[in-house]
Amino acid sequence: MPELPEVETVTNSIKKYLIGKSFSSLNLVWDKTLHNFTISDFNRKVKNQIIINVYRRGKFIILDFNSCILAVHLRMTGKLYVKTKLDKKNNHISLFLKFSKDYLIFEDTRKFGRFYLYNSINFLDTRLGIEPLGKNFNENWLIKNLNNKNRQIKQLLLDQSFIVGLGNIYTDEALWISKIHPLSKSDSINTFKVKTLYKAIKNVLNKSIKKGGTTIRDYTYDFSYVGNYALNLNVYGRNNQPCNRCNNPLIKIRVAQRGTHICSKCQIL
Repeated sequence: MPELPEVETVTNSIKKYLIGKSFSSLNLVWDKTLHNFTISDFNRKVKNQIIINVYRRGKFIILDFNSCILAVHLRMTGKLYVKTKLDKKNNHISLFLKFSKDYLIFEDTRKFGRFYLYNSINFLDTRLGIEPLGKNFNENWLIKNLNNKNRQIKQLLLDQSFIVGLGNIYTDEALWISKIHPLSKSDSINTFKVKTLYKAIKNVLNKSIKKGGTTIRDYTYDFSYVGNYALNLNVYGRNNQPCNRCNNPLIKIRVAQRGTHICSKCQIL
C-alpha cells in the first residue's frame, strides 16, 4: 500500500493539471469504487464545480471544490493519473473523469481503491492523526504523546489516528535510524531516542518524496515515472543482508501482524 511519500508524489503529479478545472462527467466501471455516493450525487454536487485545490491528507488525495471534497484512497494497487486519451482496452480502469480535453483515470488491479464524497475535510480530520510533515509535529509533541501511550512503538506509529502516512516501510526505516526496537513500549523510550525518531521520521519521508517514493509493487505515476527511493532503504526488505551500521545480519520478525525488518544488534529491546 502506498505510504505518505507515494501519495504525496501522486498528488503533486495530478495537481498541476486539475486546479482551476472542473469535471464534466464521471464514468464508473467498477461500482464499488464509489464508497459513499452515486453518480447522481456526483452530478448534483461535483459536476462543473471548479477544483480550487488538490492536496494530501494522510494517505488520501483530496480534490477540493470548496463546497465539497472528493477523497481518493489508492489502497494496494490504485493508480491515479491524467491522460489525453482513454485506453479502452485497459481492463484495470475502475473509473475515469472527463475534464477539458483530458481524463483523470483511476486504475486499480485489485479493486480495493475507493472514492469518497464529503461536505468538507472535517470528517477526515476527526479521524486522522497529526501530519508528520506539518508544523504541529515537533519534538515536544512526540515526546508528550509517546509518554501518554503504553503501546508497542511500531503498532502506534502505524495507527493512522495517531500519526498519518507512515506504513511498514518508513516505520521500519525510522526505527532503525533511531535504534529503537519496534516492540518497545512507547512510554519507555528515552527522550534522546524519541528526538532521534522525530528527526528520522521527517528525514525518511522528505528524502523519499524527493525520490518520487518507494517502488515495492507496481507503483507508477505521471506517465509511468517510477519512484526510486527503494535504492536508499537501510533495513526494509533487506532480510539476511548486513546492517549498514554494524554489519550484523538483518532479521525479519512479526510486529502488529506486519513483516518487520530490524538489526538485533542495533535495536535492542
